[in-house]
Amino acid sequence: MEYDEDKVDEVVLALLYLTMFEDHGITRAWKGYDWAVLNRLYEKDWISDPKGKAKSLCLTDEGKRLAGEFFLKYFGRGMA
Repeated sequence: MEYDEDKVDEVVLALLYLTMFEDHGITRAWKGYDWAVLNRLYEKDWISDPKGKAKSLCLTDEGKRLAGEFFLKYFGRGMA
């Protein structure tokens, strides 16, 4: 099946927004997503390198900003 990888990347980053938390001044999120997607997010400089034993990953400042934007883009409700 062919699909738009950029859209998938945006939606996964938006879903990371749901599990974001601050840890000693670093924004982290749980990394239970497809490794290929996480690697693309890393290549786009939206997250830190996802490889490692930690169950969470770090979002870059740009990734944190975009996560909120993409969350509203895909899941926000229109203003009534």
